[in-house]
Amino acid sequence: MHQFKYHKGTLHCEEVNLQTLAQDYGTPLYVYSSQTLRNNYKRLHEALGDLDHHIAFAVKANSNLSVLRLLADLGSGFDIVSGGELFRVIKAGGDPKRCSFAGVGKTTEEIRYALEQGIYCFNIESLAELEFINNVAGSISELAPVAVRINPNVDAQTHKYISTGKAENKFGIDYEETMQVYERASALPHIQIKGIQMHIGSQLTTVSPFVEAVKRVIPLVKELQQTYGIEFFSIGGGIGIVYEEALASGPSNWWSEQENPPVSPDVYARELLPLLRGLKLKIVLEPGRYMSGNAGVLLTSCLYEKKGREKTFKIVDAGMNDLIRPALYEGHHEIVPLLEHQSENTVIGDVVGPICESGDFFCQNRAIADFQQGDLIALMSAGAYSFTMASNYNSRPLPAEILVDGTETTVARKRQQWSDLVAGEL
Repeated sequence: MHQFKYHKGTLHCEEVNLQTLAQDYGTPLYVYSSQTLRNNYKRLHEALGDLDHHIAFAVKANSNLSVLRLLADLGSGFDIVSGGELFRVIKAGGDPKRCSFAGVGKTTEEIRYALEQGIYCFNIESLAELEFINNVAGSISELAPVAVRINPNVDAQTHKYISTGKAENKFGIDYEETMQVYERASALPHIQIKGIQMHIGSQLTTVSPFVEAVKRVIPLVKELQQTYGIEFFSIGGGIGIVYEEALASGPSNWWSEQENPPVSPDVYARELLPLLRGLKLKIVLEPGRYMSGNAGVLLTSCLYEKKGREKTFKIVDAGMNDLIRPALYEGHHEIVPLLEHQSENTVIGDVVGPICESGDFFCQNRAIADFQQGDLIALMSAGAYSFTMASNYNSRPLPAEILVDGTETTVARKRQQWSDLVAGEL
């Protein structure tokens, strides 16, 4: 569900005409819906009911300060994977005491900064990291709160690049070695054991992998409760969103009409709450894509059409540097014209950008609206792992970001200029 829809023939974000936004601010242009972000947070929070829980938004999904500020105002905590992300959270008014620090390669500088800010917990990914954090904490006479990230070896049934809970992935500690790591943690003078964490992958569209992973880890959780008195169990993130029918999935009735709808907060909670309630622990969730993915679109303009011997190419002014998901792991984004009538005629073709790479495409051999030079289109479901993965490749300035709230628009990030590309260089 989201707040993007056609109104009087033109695609809107909430009450704002996207055609007007593109004309006023130029393209490529990211646009985010405040109400969608709020609704997504509230739906998950309410679905969990009286369960003692804590929602920590995964900053890597969307790190714009305006987005983080909105979520912080709702009471969200944050899942961070770098010192820079923690800095952003604090800059946006987030509470470091509601932040968990994940990731396999934390540096001395990052660990010190996180300890000085009083973060809630470090998620430990290896025994070597545990020893390292203990030494850094000792060097500044601090006690580092930690949880061990366990690898439950569960297939998330998602793309291999975003699967994180199998034995061959770089993340987490093998299930069989977990107690050994906790034993070592309990013996270290600058370590405080706080909980246990897992994360099996991203963009999960069924609930069964979540259930399997939780069931597998619960016996270990209970043992850790008895032995070390842990206070929380983080079950990670991973709730998927709709990509292929993104625009249609906006209204709530779309979900009730599907024979096999994607996992929703209600389904997620219905299956997991019976397993989690009896633990009497704080349950931490780390949603990223679910929270912001369908809250954003990328607007781009068609530069011209190229008819090749075998293909029709629609060349647009956005490129893989602006949105790399299709090139990186075959990510699908529905492509819709801002003017509804342009959907009437379709053509089989590729939508490609100006980057000098064969991988610079947003779709290939897809039935798309037959838009022409100067027409504006939207790439749906672009609110997560989109701008945060953008780059200046080919010396292209980063696009602007706009946050919409009802009829109001805020420039959440100014468009880069060419001068910004060389700032700091000699």
